Amino acid sequence: MPEIVELYPRAGATRELDGTYLAHDLRALGTPEQPFVYANFVTSLDGRIAVVEAETGDSYVLDDLTSGHDWRLFQELQAQADCMVTHGGYLRALAAGKFRDILQVGVTPQATDIGRWRIEHGLTRQPAVAIVSRTLDFSLPPSLEQHQQPVHIITGEGAPPERVAFWREHGCEVVLAGSATSVEGAAMIRTLGARSYARVYLLAGPQLLETVLRDGALTRLYLTVTHQLIGGEMFHTMTAGPPLGGLGRLALHTLYYDSRAPRGTGQWFASFNVRREA
Repeated sequence: MPEIVELYPRAGATRELDGTYLAHDLRALGTPEQPFVYANFVTSLDGRIAVVEAETGDSYVLDDLTSGHDWRLFQELQAQADCMVTHGGYLRALAAGKFRDILQVGVTPQATDIGRWRIEHGLTRQPAVAIVSRTLDFSLPPSLEQHQQPVHIITGEGAPPERVAFWREHGCEVVLAGSATSVEGAAMIRTLGARSYARVYLLAGPQLLETVLRDGALTRLYLTVTHQLIGGEMFHTMTAGPPLGGLGRLALHTLYYDSRAPRGTGQWFASFNVRREA
């Protein structure tokens, strides 16, 4: 079993990788009135979270950027969520066979212990799923119905009325959480809290992260930093747009060093709490 070194807050302590993020015990954090909202990203030293194909405009995460180690911790964060938030773009890519389905917890042979952990700690078998979309132009993967996961579709007031009607006719809840076409981060989190979700895990990309961060609704950021430079002329980073100022100030919560992955380069597993301005 892989071992990692804790650098903060207990410098030099060695521990097994498995169980590292389960030990953060997010079940004790957040309430429906003030949900604990967390996100997870993998980045290179030069800030790349994905590269963009010039011909198609499609973005994808390089295999060199990921490993089984960060995937394990990703699933440990999933296991502690009441609701996971994704977006229509991911579902379109999933339907096209470009991405794998990551909307369930503990369904692979390597992660059955994570599924057991969830049940043993009084959580539902699978988290609910919230889908953020402006156009509502996507299809639902069969896995959501197979695993009986509640689905909430979240959009803005400017969403196409015919698509809103389509999803409602097909038995899906559609919630308006924004005054225009885009979803507003704080309104989305209030919507999920009103449905008794106390821990919300953002699976969506940088646009939703920034929306939630700018609205002051993010609680914690989990970040894997691989020790490599990716380069490339077209790429995605974690944030864009105007300066964040005080909204972007984070406080280190934990830091671990993995010397073995990905592919022997090494990586840091860090978590940061969002500072709240006084």
